[in-house]
Amino acid sequence: MMRVFTEGELQFDFSSARGAEKADPEAVELPQDMKFVDFIVEEDTRTLLVEVKDPSQSPVPERELARYESEIQGDALINLKLVPKARGTYTFLHLMQRDTREMVYVVVLGIERLHLDPAHLGPFQGRLSRRLRQETAEPWRRPYITHCIVVSVDTWAAHFPEYPLRRLPSTTRTS
Repeated sequence: MMRVFTEGELQFDFSSARGAEKADPEAVELPQDMKFVDFIVEEDTRTLLVEVKDPSQSPVPERELARYESEIQGDALINLKLVPKARGTYTFLHLMQRDTREMVYVVVLGIERLHLDPAHLGPFQGRLSRRLRQETAEPWRRPYITHCIVVSVDTWAAHFPEYPLRRLPSTTRTS
């Protein structure tokens, strides 16, 4: 089974995982109106829900880069895109009885072309983690994400050395 996937210019090799799939509504039939992460990676003790946001892929206009930077520094990206994808993917896995391992939400941010200090990733991760636990006036009574990790393309290998990641030249993009 193929476990090398491309999202934009980023190629992930999940060959050493127990299982991996691209949660792409265009590739497989998924429920309507639910948002999904890019990849679901199954390990022995946990399931990684991997979402890629890569404004550094080429060509992205400068104004788009500025918008991404603003979204990362604010809460729009978290509230409107990242949390709904984690919740939707978890709900799907739960209903399919595939939620037997701890769920770890991994967000990969391609920030190489942004004017953003990588130190912003820690506070961003904290805000994301809080929002995953509480989207309404009170926290979820049943936590669904055990842990969340926000990494850049450059720091991915420090967290997931078993899953190589590389940026493809823009002329070889496959998706």
